[in-house]
Amino acid sequence: MDAFRFEYDPAVLRCGRGAAADLGAELDALGHERALVVTGETVGSTAAVMDPVRDGLGDRLVGLFDETTPAKRLATPVAGAAAIERTDADVLVAVGGGSSVDVAKVAGVVAAGDRSAAELGAELAETGTLSVPDEPTPVVAVPTTMAGADHTAAAGITATPDGGLVDRPVDGGISDPALMPAAVVYDPDLVGTTPRGVLAASAMNGFDKGIETLYARASTPVTDATARRGLRQFRAGLLGFADGDPAPEDLDRAVEGLALVQYGISRPVAGTLSVIHAFGHGVSRPYPVQQGRAHGVLAPYVLEYVFDAVDGRRNLLAEALDVGDADDPAAAVVDAVREVADALGLPDSLRDVDGPEPDEFDDVARAVVDDALMANAPAGLDPTPAAVRAVLEAAW
Repeated sequence: MDAFRFEYDPAVLRCGRGAAADLGAELDALGHERALVVTGETVGSTAAVMDPVRDGLGDRLVGLFDETTPAKRLATPVAGAAAIERTDADVLVAVGGGSSVDVAKVAGVVAAGDRSAAELGAELAETGTLSVPDEPTPVVAVPTTMAGADHTAAAGITATPDGGLVDRPVDGGISDPALMPAAVVYDPDLVGTTPRGVLAASAMNGFDKGIETLYARASTPVTDATARRGLRQFRAGLLGFADGDPAPEDLDRAVEGLALVQYGISRPVAGTLSVIHAFGHGVSRPYPVQQGRAHGVLAPYVLEYVFDAVDGRRNLLAEALDVGDADDPAAAVVDAVREVADALGLPDSLRDVDGPEPDEFDDVARAVVDDALMANAPAGLDPTPAAVRAVLEAAW
């Protein structure tokens, strides 16, 4: 056994149908009394989501901030921080997709400091991030998608000149152990309210987190164990999407898989997101393509590239995906991942998404190679722009 060190301070996890009813009990256990719900306008007006959340919070609910958007502009958490002050909230309950969770985290950071909006914009423009003060307002995440942005110590944040806070567009992020949610509540009843297309794309993103956790340089026996069980449950549940909306038992298995594959992916000195996510960033950040849809196209081709270059722990992946008896485990893993993408109804070529054209592949390839997540690529993999371009061409 190789020696390892596993430092991790995870969120409390609650998982199961009807778990939203336990929100009040969870806040009591955490010592919080005044909850501000942070969400987007659509989720905030969806009774099937908000009624259970309101009922679960009871008289601890002090307000609703329903202004989050996928853009995650800095002005939004600044407004959220004002809502925290106005309601005297001592905890944020982020309900929805990754953007709501990220906005809640950044709003908590802003509320805990004494910086003006202009100072925040200047810091983000100069550094691409925001410093985290002591004791940001804590977050309890209630995800309604399966992208896996909730159980992490990071948050994305952007800004554009039209918001008045920066002179040029900024696509940044924050990472600090203090951003780990205090609790994550996984309720399949709420996840099941999300439109199938949105849910399917988010699920591919979350599923790939389990794939990458097994071959990442920062993998440990702890994350191996949770990712293997998580991938098996996740894949079995997602295949249930092939015939339309998943059956309740399929959604339950997928949500359990999501909770497991996220365990340990975001740690103070390490993370397990890697090559597939770097490709996803390169294709989705400059273009109007949702990252999960990009993953649906790219993941099989990226895995072929990885397995052509290194072992990539293919046998462990094959076992986790229930294809461990295959003669060619690398090919079986690729086929298993492609089967999940097909079951989710995701595109299978770059020409079918609103991403880059072939004459832009060189720029995308350089961005992929320079992505910070490439530092966690499997040992022995040495990505080059030419190799990345070849993957993009294969996916076209």
